[in-house]
Amino acid sequence: MKHRIRTVMCVSALMIAVPVLAGDGASVGDSAPGFTLADTAGNKVGISDFEGKVVVLEWLNPDCPFVQRHYKAGTMKNLATKYGSEGVVWLTVNSTKYMDAEANAKFKAANDLPYTILVDQSGEVGHLYGAMTTPHMYIVDGDGTLVYNGAIDDDPRGNKGETATNYVAVALDEVLAGNAVTTAKTKPYGCSVKYK
Repeated sequence: MKHRIRTVMCVSALMIAVPVLAGDGASVGDSAPGFTLADTAGNKVGISDFEGKVVVLEWLNPDCPFVQRHYKAGTMKNLATKYGSEGVVWLTVNSTKYMDAEANAKFKAANDLPYTILVDQSGEVGHLYGAMTTPHMYIVDGDGTLVYNGAIDDDPRGNKGETATNYVAVALDEVLAGNAVTTAKTKPYGCSVKYK
């Protein structure tokens, strides 16, 4: 009898853990999950608003040292500016449970960002995509297909300098040239997403 009760309890615990396991969410080759979120000004922004365009999704937490390093270096802002001139849309999603629109607006202003930060305090969109770290990067092509999922680059320690490979830049160059992304999935690095 004791054995049977113990087994049921273990199964229940596993069922609770499954939705947040790494690897859940959208996969490369899938249609990008649809969503609508409010930006820092309260405007509703949906991924479907950018139909036919290449969209980069960046998961953000301003408190994360990895994010701070990339923003100090201008990694995201420079990419967004460079590829924005080629019609690429850059959307930043903050699924941090304690970061509201005001906190995101302060970060946007402090860094003079040319792109939108979307507020996902519930974590719903983060879980939909399977975002695990900040940063965690996704690229959606003009057909609405997820073509990249992973790290911003191959330099988690930040010590490679000019020799680092920026996976997002390489993938965007390939997509814009009409080619398949050669490195479509990498292991994201950074701080864990602070979900609710």
